[in-house]
Amino acid sequence: MSDFPIALHGERITAVVVGGGSVGTRKARALAEAGVRVLVVAPVASPELEEGDRQRQITLVREAYRRDHLDRATLVIAATDSREINAQIAIDANARGMLVNISDYPDEGNFHTMALHRSGDVTIAVSSGGVPGAAARIRDAIAERFDARYERAVSALRGLRSKLIAGGEDRWRAAAPRLVGDDFCSSVEDGSFAEKLDSWR
Repeated sequence: MSDFPIALHGERITAVVVGGGSVGTRKARALAEAGVRVLVVAPVASPELEEGDRQRQITLVREAYRRDHLDRATLVIAATDSREINAQIAIDANARGMLVNISDYPDEGNFHTMALHRSGDVTIAVSSGGVPGAAARIRDAIAERFDARYERAVSALRGLRSKLIAGGEDRWRAAAPRLVGDDFCSSVEDGSFAEKLDSWR
């Protein structure tokens, strides 16, 4: 099966996670960290989900799953310990044309999550053909190189880009090839990127 990766704008998404165990907790937390409005449906929930509800990071509904829980969802994750319930969630969400991930049987859904490395504005996602352990190892290796130096560089670059575009598209078109050319990574890593950036401020 071919994958087509996309980046969703978290603050524009409403997600429903069905299941209050370790998988549901992990998925709900990752969604909330991305700015997604998260509704967790579970008769029994982990202490972490309970705390997330108290802190208003997520909304916890302590009920058994019903089809109408999906009414306002953009994205659905089935993470219960019941094959029957997960299969029903897949049917319900697919019938509505929703993005749906089925934790115990991914082929019933239409997307899967990837191993993420997030550092400021830099997000790197790794998929490895359904072998999550391999994806996590690859992600960790990437994270060792793409560290806080890249977070600082990209944040500064984003600010400069907005400023230059506000002054006219031509200024950014002139700056971009020099700032994000073939030597971008080496200049971030050897510290010379800051000097190049300063010359355009």
